[in-house]
Formats: sequence, C-alpha cells, structure tokens
Amino acid sequence: MFGDLRSTFIALMIGSYASSAVTFPGIKVIYDLGVTFITILLVWAGCAGLVFINCFFNWPLEPFPGPEDMDYTVKIKFSWLGFDHKITGKQFYRQVTTVGRRLSVGNSMKQTPKELAVQDGNKLCLSTVDLEVKCEPQGEAAPSFMRSIFSPIFMLSLVTMCVTQLRLIFYMGAMNNILESLVGGNLDTVSLYTSIFGVLQLLCLLTAPVIGYIMDWKLKECEDNDQEEKETSKDQTQPKRRDRQIQKITNATRAFVFTNLLLVGFGITCLIPNLPLQIISFVLHTIVRGFIHSAVGGLYAAVYPSTQFGSLTGMQSLISALFALLQQPLFMAMMGPLEGDPLWVNIGLLGVSMLGFCLPIYLLCFRQQLRRKRKQKAEDAKIFMKINGSSKHEAFV
Repeated sequence: MFGDLRSTFIALMIGSYASSAVTFPGIKVIYDLGVTFITILLVWAGCAGLVFINCFFNWPLEPFPGPEDMDYTVKIKFSWLGFDHKITGKQFYRQVTTVGRRLSVGNSMKQTPKELAVQDGNKLCLSTVDLEVKCEPQGEAAPSFMRSIFSPIFMLSLVTMCVTQLRLIFYMGAMNNILESLVGGNLDTVSLYTSIFGVLQLLCLLTAPVIGYIMDWKLKECEDNDQEEKETSKDQTQPKRRDRQIQKITNATRAFVFTNLLLVGFGITCLIPNLPLQIISFVLHTIVRGFIHSAVGGLYAAVYPSTQFGSLTGMQSLISALFALLQQPLFMAMMGPLEGDPLWVNIGLLGVSMLGFCLPIYLLCFRQQLRRKRKQKAEDAKIFMKINGSSKHEAFV
C-alpha cells in the first residue's frame, strides 16, 4: 500500500503509537488526586481491550499485496468464445499496466510466430495473444523467513535496536533519580520536569514523518530492474534513471546515520549535569524514539518481502525488549555501588551506542555490491544486444 510513500506512512503510524505516551501527564494528575495506581492500571487495561474490538471489525478479509508480491489468481472468461484464461500475480499486474499505458507487448514476448500480431505500432487490445503470453518471474525468488532472519541487515538492525532501546528505556527508568540528584531533592521541580517530558512525547507524531520522508527520498524518480532492461534497447540517448533498490538502500543509510547521530548527541547531553540542559535531552530522547522504529520499519519494507514484514518486526521487537531488561542491573548498579551517580553508566551506554553505526556502514558496502551487479548486468545486456539483437538472455544465438 501507499506506493512510493510507504515509509512515510509507516513512520506516521509509528509516530502516532509512540506519541501515545503524551497521556502520561494526565495519568500523573489523576494519581496525584488520590486514585490508586492499581485502579489506573485496571482502567487502562480495559481501554486496551478496545484494540481487539477494533481489529475484529476492521480486519481485512484479504491481504493487501504490493505489485511485487501479488500471488492471487485472476480468472477471465470469454463466454462468447468458449474458453477461459487464468492470469496469476505478476503476469496480471504487468498486463494491466501495459494495457493502461498503451504500450506494446512485442518486446515482452518470447520469439514466437504470434509475435507478428502485436508488433510495435499496432493498436493494443486485450486479446487471446495477450493472455497467452507467459511471463517469467522477475528477479530472484523471495528469500525464506529463516534466511531473512540470519541476513546481515536484520542481525545488524537487531544490534542497533537493542542498543537504542536500552539507552532510551534506562533513561526513562532512572529519570526521576537523575533529576532529584540535579535539584537536590526538590520534588516539585522533579514533578515539573517529568510533566514537561510527558508533554514532549507529542513530538513523536510531529517528527516521525521526517525520517519517513528521508526513507522515501526520490523514489518516484527511480525505476525497477525489469523496466530498465526493457528500455535498454529502446533509447540509449536518454539519461539513466536511478535504480529503485539502490535508492532505498541509500535512503536507509542516511536515515540510520542521522538517527545514530541524534542518539550520540542525546548521550552527550546526559553526561552534563545541568538541569535546563535536560530539556534538550527530553527532545532528543523523544525524536530518537520515533526515528529508530520508523527507520527500522522502513528498512524492512524496502529490503524484505512484504509477507515477512510483520514477522520480522515482531521478532525484532521481542529480542530488543528482552535485551532492554538489562536496564534493571544497570539501575541497581547506579543506585548501589555508584551511589546514585549515573555518570559511568551514561559513559558506558554512550560507548555502546557507537555500535549503531555498524548498520549504515554495512548498508554502504551493500549498496556498492548492488551497483556492481547493476553495472555487470548492463554490460551483459550490451553483449547480448550485439550478438542476438535483443537484451534478453534467453534469446537464441
């Protein structure tokens, strides 16, 4: 869904989810009025049950496949001719796109005698010849789920998410103690700053689409590999357009570099024992929390099949949540041997945060690999063009 704006809408949805923490100040006010914490939790759990009701009524009867992942079958019946045709997945999408754009199917057909009926320049129509074109699957087969899990991109995204989650959640858990040490135990000031932190959670919704826009940058100007192969033999004078897969990797690299720089900036502000500076820490904490989930979601949508998006996201959330449990021993170390001083814990977390740059570094190497493959494919197409008069590898020599 959403085409070239997929990552932007993913970021918008994640931002709305993350900004739900803006209800924290309201819950704090209710608690200060004397309502017990158990009562608040029970009411909150009852409200959370509305999610199941929403899913029950709004759950789609059929999935929404992307153009690259369609696996359904469309049956067209010509009763006046007495025969049926079944068109599946990519064949149907390619045929509808071709008819809609009034393009010729001559270059997309194999060398058969029926090619004479649909040469370039003839009026295109949905005929039996069109329906009998056997379209081969484009590109490589989709990787298995286990292969996707053990891929370097997913493993490095796990490292990035685990480190970032631990950094953010530890700050949230130790924030009251950190503020108390900065204000000398003045609980009114601590209450004021915690309320400010809760209100600033709305920034997740306002800033998350920014990282989605970075992930979708210039995708409309790109083309798929199959379109590039079709246009190679048509016009060599036109400037080459960007490859869609390479552009997605480039955008993801920029998004993760930007997010990790903000995370490092957040770690630096946590090292400075200055109370007004903590407002900047609040802002950076909120922005990073929305950015990292949106960047990872956009990366999975760009690299992996859409049928694996939910499973990979759930696996990543589970592992990063388990890793974030390390906040408890860190908090105990801060309150015990370190006597409430978070300096050394923050220094250690800042050093660990540098691991987040491993993913964009690998994405840079992966992009270079894709560029070499694209260049090699273009050179092979030129060789086949000279020998066979066609860029298709299955052409007869």
